[in-house]
Amino acid sequence: MKLAATAPDRLSVRTVEVPDPGDLISRLPHPSALAWVRHGEGIVGWGEAARVTLPGGEDRFAEAARLLGELFGAAGVDDPVGVPGSGPVAFGGFGFDPKSPESVLIVPRQVLGRRGGRAWLTTIGEDPDPLALVRPPVPPSALSWSGGALTPQAWRGAVAAAVERIREGRLGKVVLARDLHVRAAEPIDARVLLRRLADRFPGCYAFSCAGLVGATPELLIRRTGGDVESLVLAGTTERGTDARDDAERAARLFGSAKDRQEHGYAARMVRDALAPLCSRLDVPDVPELLTLPNLIHLASPVRGRLDRDRSVLDVVAALHPTPAVCGTPTDTAMDLIRELEGMDRGRYAGPVGWVDARGDGEWGIALRCAEIDGTRARLFAGCGIVADSDPAAEFAEAQAKFGAMRQALEG
Repeated sequence: MKLAATAPDRLSVRTVEVPDPGDLISRLPHPSALAWVRHGEGIVGWGEAARVTLPGGEDRFAEAARLLGELFGAAGVDDPVGVPGSGPVAFGGFGFDPKSPESVLIVPRQVLGRRGGRAWLTTIGEDPDPLALVRPPVPPSALSWSGGALTPQAWRGAVAAAVERIREGRLGKVVLARDLHVRAAEPIDARVLLRRLADRFPGCYAFSCAGLVGATPELLIRRTGGDVESLVLAGTTERGTDARDDAERAARLFGSAKDRQEHGYAARMVRDALAPLCSRLDVPDVPELLTLPNLIHLASPVRGRLDRDRSVLDVVAALHPTPAVCGTPTDTAMDLIRELEGMDRGRYAGPVGWVDARGDGEWGIALRCAEIDGTRARLFAGCGIVADSDPAAEFAEAQAKFGAMRQALEG
């Protein structure tokens, strides 16, 4: 485990209840933002008390839980609030591919949270004015866009190759992603993107961790005590031009054999992964429709009760990667992704979220996101490919999925 240079050997953590702070994102004092916010509730953090960096490997979730357990277990914690997200918290993002050395968890020096009518501030160490605005957010300007790892024609060719493998019976589904690059005149401020994403997609989870910023509709897992929740999303169409067009598109999506097949793969995998960990598990037989400002998804909410005390990271380990972002069978789909995508996804489509010292937490799948590196950003979009997939239609879907982050950058 690598600790920040300012971290003491033993963390001293104090949480106090505070008056309603108002908009959480607006309280972030500088661009190095940590956030997990939905409908105005959640947690934001800043500063760095400790950092855990993990190499690739199948045991990275267990290793993260172990290292955080040692760090939090040795901490001196004063937390009279005692709710999920109070006390010491680590924000994190894991690489999509186990071979990718991209996983990181950050324990911030300050965390501001609000949930269910209560608000709190957690401070590690001493900070006389933790909410002082160090630097006001500045929108990105003079954006210059460029292509990613594959040209549009090459990516459509990759989809066609994947369809051929599927029709040969080698696998049932694979998710192929694209990337897109942009450069701004000045360093890109994560707070600006968070603000725009949260305003446009209040029902999604606006997140920021170590340069990865986005708004995901997909809740991989939430653990609150012994209860767990997940939201499976697979099968997508764009919103219509009016209410009638919306309704027709939603009906076509719900009745689409291709999309229902794609969704079924994802829902069954989540059920099969959670069942051994739960004493009770409720998975709907038929998906419902989730309507966002730009897209409509097939969705299946899943709820369960853990059979014993497990950290949220233990459950994340059982779930990742889902067919919604990888495919099925998992190993075959992962190999095909490595062969056809022509890029390393980094933390795109990997788990992103937070975990506290009690093992509670919320983790989503890093979708509708971008990796920020100074003046540069790299956007991602992926599509589920099955036997009936059409390369041109999948390319159009990927272009639509870029829209959320493009609008967040362009304003």
